[in-house]
Order: sequence, then structure tokens, then C-alpha cells
Amino acid sequence: MDFTPSEEQSAAQGLAARIFGDLSTHERLTAAGTGTDAELWKELCAAGLPAAVEDVGLLGLVLLLEEQGRTTAQVPFAVTCVYGLLAVAGHGTAEQRERLLPGLRDGTAVATGAFPARGDVHLSDGALYGVVPWVPWLRDATHVLVADADLALWIVEAGAPGAGARAAGVSVEPVETTAPWSAGRLVLDGVRGERLGNGRPEAYADVLATARTAFAGLQAGVCAGSLARAVQHTVTREQFGRPLSTHQGVLLRAADAHMDTEAIRVTAYEAAWRHDEQRSCEAQALTAAWWASEAGKRVVHTGQHLHGGTGADLDHPVHRHFLWGRQLDAYLGSGSEVLQELGLLLADGCGEGTS
Repeated sequence: MDFTPSEEQSAAQGLAARIFGDLSTHERLTAAGTGTDAELWKELCAAGLPAAVEDVGLLGLVLLLEEQGRTTAQVPFAVTCVYGLLAVAGHGTAEQRERLLPGLRDGTAVATGAFPARGDVHLSDGALYGVVPWVPWLRDATHVLVADADLALWIVEAGAPGAGARAAGVSVEPVETTAPWSAGRLVLDGVRGERLGNGRPEAYADVLATARTAFAGLQAGVCAGSLARAVQHTVTREQFGRPLSTHQGVLLRAADAHMDTEAIRVTAYEAAWRHDEQRSCEAQALTAAWWASEAGKRVVHTGQHLHGGTGADLDHPVHRHFLWGRQLDAYLGSGSEVLQELGLLLADGCGEGTS
């Protein structure tokens, strides 16, 4: 295994770091509230970062999402890339790729996914019916990737975001989640979806593994950002005449958080690398998801705790990392859920090569 970024991946990561660092500021995040920063999204698309994901692969996307996570930038980057660009490019027909990918590349189309499938959507007489309690960035989406009870994938056109502009048979009700992800409740009432590719269940498994890997990369960035803020606070804040960072208890908590963050990062890298090399990666994606869930919540709790009383301030930047970390802890399966799924996968003998 070699996780060394290619020249293209490094260039894309550097560009993402600059854009997120310059534009995803505390002031802009405060102004955005629980919605999306539309100007930041336009800047990312103008720079060609969503389009670059097709060239840099899943490992490249993980690197880009780390930079988003460091700043908790409120844009539908992860969902558009995972449930839109990579899903259509990997499983769509030639006609679907030609028709859908240009809009996803330039940001005029925004995709999201009703994942994981929990049997909430069913097909009847060629139409989709069901309710998905919450879907991330649904309020911004023009397209939603939905799995039916047989795990066939369907592209549902949600129409233009905003009240009164939705497609027939599709209802979106705003939902506020732990993290400000512009989420919504999706109601499908006889909508005619478009089957993605040939509709085989293998496509669902691949998209879910891709999503788990990508969001683990996002969690690695969230944790790195939280820890960086904690380090900055503890080296400048003094107690009993010396910086907080010199106290052994603080050092140990920070060291544990660093190791947890690295575990999330390296397992996400491994899963992404195997995916790009067209090797089996379902077990590795579950492993990355488990670390992102279990270790991720430890790190963001540590980030708040090391800020002392300041960490209890809901308006402090570190609190956003806490909210994102807790949201990512449960998204696509909590630690206990993915651990059970991984155990069943290994018991069936399908997890060869797992580290």
C-alpha cells in the first residue's frame, strides 16, 4: 500500500486548503446559521474541485474532505461527490454520465443520498413511495440517490431548491440535525425515479462503502481541526503561572486525541486506496467508519474539554467541531452498528485483506 498523494491529489488538496481556510471563517459560518454558504460553494465549483474528484479518485476526495472538516465548511461537497459524481461515473449508463455529470461538475446540480437504506422506500407500479426521516443537504439538492427495498438505486429529481419549486411527488420538509447540514425529511409519493445503471444491488454496496470512506475522511478533518484549536488554546492560556499545555493531564489527553485522529485518517486512506485500486474494500470502509464513529466522538469531546469553560460556549468555533463530530458519529451507522456489520462480513468470509 502506498498512500503518498499524487501530484494532482496534492495540488487539489492545497487548493482546497486555501479556499476553505480563506472563506470558511467563524464570521461567515455564524452568518450562514444552519444553511449552506452559497458563495463558498460557488468558489469551490469555479475552482473545479468537484470536477477534479473524477481524476483524483476516492483517496483524493478523502484528502479534500479533510480540508473541509478542518474548517467545518457548510457546503454540500461530500454528498455531491459521493452520491452524484462518483455514483453516476461508476454505475451510470453512458447516457446518464453524459447528461448528469456536467451539472454535478460545475455545481449547477447538487446531489445527496438517502443512505443507508432502512426499508423506508418501496417500489409500486414503477413509482417510489416512502419517507426518509432525514437526508443531509437535502434542502440544497436537485437530485437524490435513493435505494428501494431491493437495494436498486434510483435518481430522484428533487427540482430546484426552495419552497414551491420541488418536483411532483417529492416533498422536502426542513429538519435541524446536530450539525448544520441543511438537512430535510424526504417524502416520496408516487414519484417516477430514474434507475441508476442496471440497478444491481452491488452498486448500492459500492456507493455505501464509498460514502463511509469519504465521511471518515471528513471526520478526520473535523478532529484535526478540533485538536488544533485545543492546542492553540492550551499553549496560550496560563494556569498557576504556566501554560496549560505543560500540565501532564493536558498532554496525555491531547496525545490520545492525536492518535485517535491518525487512526481515523489511516483507515480512511486504506479504504480509499483499495477502492481506487479496484480491490475489495467493504471491510476496510466499515473499519474506517468504526474509527470515525468511536474515536471521532472521543476527539471532539477532548477538544471541548481542553478549552475548559470556554468550550462550553455555544458560540465558540470549537463547538462546531463538537457538533459535526457527533453528527458523523451516527451518520451511516454508529460504531456498534458498523462493528456488527463488519463481524457478519468477516464471518461470511468476505473480508479478506482486512488489517
